[in-house]
Amino acid sequence: MGVDRRRFLGYVLAAPTLLTAAELEVPPTAHAQLPSPDITQILDLNDMMTVAALPTSGLITVGVDQDGTVSFALPRAEVGQGITTSTAMLIAEELAVPLDRVRVTLADARPELLFNQLTGGSNTTIATYTPIRVAAAVARRRLLDAAATELGVAVTDLTLKAGVITDRSGHRIEIGALATKAASTRTRQMPVELTARPNFTVIGKPHNRIDALDAVTGRKKFAMDLDIPDAKPTMVCRPPTINGKVGSVANLNEVRALPGVTDVVVISTGVAVRADTFGQCIDAVRALRVSWKPGTAEGKSDSSVLRELAAAELPLGLKPPFTQTVEGRFTFHFRSNSALEPNCAVADVRPDRASVWAALKSPIVAQQTIAAKLGLPLGAVTVHVTEGGGSFGRKLFFDAALEAVEVSQKVGKPVKLMWHRADDARQGRAHPMATSRVRAAYISGTVLTYDQRHTSVATDLSHGLGEIITAMAARLPVGDIGFSETFFQLSQTMSYNFGLATRLLSETDKGFNTGSMRNVYSPDVTCARELIVDQLAARMGKDPYQFRHDYLRDDRSRAVLQKVAEVGNWGRPMPAGTAQGVAFHAEYKAVSAALVEIDCRPETVNRPIPNGVAGPRVTKAVFAVDVGLAVNPRGLEAQMMGGIMDGIAQALTSSLHLRDGYFLEASWDNYFYTRQWNTPPELQIIVMPNTSENPGGAGELGVAASMAAVACAYGRATGTMPTSFPINHGTLSFDPKPTVPPVPPSPTDGLNRGAPGA
Repeated sequence: MGVDRRRFLGYVLAAPTLLTAAELEVPPTAHAQLPSPDITQILDLNDMMTVAALPTSGLITVGVDQDGTVSFALPRAEVGQGITTSTAMLIAEELAVPLDRVRVTLADARPELLFNQLTGGSNTTIATYTPIRVAAAVARRRLLDAAATELGVAVTDLTLKAGVITDRSGHRIEIGALATKAASTRTRQMPVELTARPNFTVIGKPHNRIDALDAVTGRKKFAMDLDIPDAKPTMVCRPPTINGKVGSVANLNEVRALPGVTDVVVISTGVAVRADTFGQCIDAVRALRVSWKPGTAEGKSDSSVLRELAAAELPLGLKPPFTQTVEGRFTFHFRSNSALEPNCAVADVRPDRASVWAALKSPIVAQQTIAAKLGLPLGAVTVHVTEGGGSFGRKLFFDAALEAVEVSQKVGKPVKLMWHRADDARQGRAHPMATSRVRAAYISGTVLTYDQRHTSVATDLSHGLGEIITAMAARLPVGDIGFSETFFQLSQTMSYNFGLATRLLSETDKGFNTGSMRNVYSPDVTCARELIVDQLAARMGKDPYQFRHDYLRDDRSRAVLQKVAEVGNWGRPMPAGTAQGVAFHAEYKAVSAALVEIDCRPETVNRPIPNGVAGPRVTKAVFAVDVGLAVNPRGLEAQMMGGIMDGIAQALTSSLHLRDGYFLEASWDNYFYTRQWNTPPELQIIVMPNTSENPGGAGELGVAASMAAVACAYGRATGTMPTSFPINHGTLSFDPKPTVPPVPPSPTDGLNRGAPGA
């Protein structure tokens, strides 16, 4: 049977109650057009991830239970992006059941899924959109067949609505009553037709998150909320410099005797303390007297890393003769990957088995790595994926899970390990420092060439594509170069008709703990490009908005740009020291544009902020997004809102300061993510009308255009193009906390904080 946009084959699986799965064919490869404008229009990173996931999509199942609920174990990680809600919506659409009767849980690590359990690259909805719908459609068809037999009527005489099947005479039967009758004793193939887009009643309609009430009432369960028998709080005393190692511990027995402390052991990353409470863990960590060996970034600072980057820069392409050029070199400082939820995990290691609980976006690699570390068969290690309180890419890595396993094995007891916030800032994952050098050549109002050379501290991609083979390939000296460059080329898009456009990545220095922070390379690359676009427009005497509109490649791109210009009232008169900025970004079959207004007047920049840098303030942001098909427009708006806050932070305030081999920041109180004083009072998100039958990527989409628009607005308001980000990095507005002991003491004045005069 041929597969088109709506007709598919699926399976009814042998099971006691109804269980269904999809069978999908790998789609044909797109054909290149010559000359090809950009590789991502033929194949992008998301395409690669989606095709890799397809062969195992039939192993993901939808089940109908006897109580009339529908169950689905999502092989992705919910870290606040709302994918459990959008997944439930897909099932509710095809099965015609109320959304509140769909139970979406997170699947344990399933190594048989291969590439199909990685959460990243804005790929979840793209990769699962069709498989989940097909499995649900098979269940719908099977239920209707069972009801036809039960009621003695033809299937065409039945309707399924709100979980109830009704025939023309009004006889009704709940789907729960059919869950057993519709089940199969053997696995059978079945053709189905998906609901046509004009008939959608759930997909494309705004819905609140299904977990919102639990989140705001404290009932939602994260790793540290789990009640695992005898799993006691555990923390680690960490080195004063990045990746330092324990030399010796002078007072192990003394610390073991502290109140509540049960165990103190040396591990590969420091000295672990297990106690009755986390407060007792902090007291014990602070009491330890450890001599440390040098770390992997010993003696390094912002300036020394910048010199390394300059030495690793690749040359730009040849300048065409008789042309004029616009050039820029941009610096992007280290940024923290710390999410709101500290890095944490629970582990229970026994001689013959191990269990781990953590918010993991690459659980298969975690399971395989832990099994190898413990010398256990893969089947003896169970990795449970919990919901996470944010990620920024942090939870692609399982550092806390590895530590928890190591501690549990050494003490022979379950542990509930949590990093201190100071640990996350100083020893956790960071977006690497980078530079981007750009040159554009033009003549007679035409851009002939555009060259960008991005140079970065190495981004750790050792999570691979979610399983051990690509994870190991990313660690190989040659494989690392190929893996990073491939990732870079397939995730960056040149959206303008700029003649011959080239981009290359160079990476250096693996002494830092880095990671795929939200949007990975895109914010820096796009910010540098859009600033050069502003300069090109100025050189050619054109309006920045109109210049972009004229050079963008397609109607979708021009439409989002035009929308923010209209809604944001582009070009309106503004006071001196304030300005508008506009920027565009495309990725993974989605397009976006941002318009912001910024206030750089002295009274704003210099307003007093306790223990912080005031600096410029974004006063207005308008963001337009076209993801092809928006499954949940309300969730999409929330995603973009978060991305805008990320973009503002990366442009203006949030960075890590490297000095003598360690980062000075040690908590959220001195790591300046977008605060209320920098949040725009006016914010508008515009979800464009659907332009496709399928969804595009959205998880990371809001960051790059927002950061770039803020940078462009700053340049227009001050008359000077910014070249170093965040703009406030040069001002250290706090007194760094000590590195020894590595964490500050627990506060004892909590009840007084915030009180008048406190």
